[in-house]
Amino acid sequence: MKLHPLLAIPFLLGAALAAHAQVLKPGLWESSSKMQGGMGSQMAAMQEEIAKMPPEQRKMMQDMLAKQGTTLGAAGPGSISSKVCLTKEMIERNEMFGNQGDCTSTASPRIGNTMKTSFTCAKQGTSGDVQVTYVSAEAYTMKMSVNTVVKGKTEKMDMDGQGKWLATDCGTVKPMILPKAEAKK
Repeated sequence: MKLHPLLAIPFLLGAALAAHAQVLKPGLWESSSKMQGGMGSQMAAMQEEIAKMPPEQRKMMQDMLAKQGTTLGAAGPGSISSKVCLTKEMIERNEMFGNQGDCTSTASPRIGNTMKTSFTCAKQGTSGDVQVTYVSAEAYTMKMSVNTVVKGKTEKMDMDGQGKWLATDCGTVKPMILPKAEAKK
C-alpha cells in the first residue's frame, strides 16, 4: 500500500505545536485530532482499508505508523494521533517543523492564550490556518483548516484537536532535525 499524503498531517500538527511552543513544557507530547470533510473522509476510508488487510499486513502497516509515533482511528473514523518530541532548545527558538522543505509558516502575535499560524506546502499543494488555545503548559486545544489539491480539485478539511504533555523523556520518539539557521550578514 502506498503511503497517503494525509500521513503528513502529524507534521502539520507538530508545526502548530512548535509555532506556539513559548508556554509549553519540553518533552513528549501527544497530539490528537478528528478530521471532517475532504481528506477526513479519505482518512476514514484509508482506516477501513487497513482494517480489512490480512492480519500480518495490517500489523506491518500499524508498526510502520507507530515507528513514526502515529496512530490512526483510535478516537474513531477520521481521527489521528501522533507523538512529537519538543526539546527545550526548540521551544526557546520557537522553531517550526513546517518550515522544512517547501513548507513555510507565519505565526500571528499571540492574543491572550491564543495564537494563529498560516502555512503553505507548495509541493503538496497544501495550505491552511491553525488556531491554538493554551489550556496550560501541559495542554492545548487546536482548530485547523486545510486546503489541498487532490486530482486537480481543491478540497477543504477541518480538524479539531488537542494536545497533552506526556513526559519529560521522549523515549524512542526523536525530535525532528531542523536546518540550522543561517548566520545574518
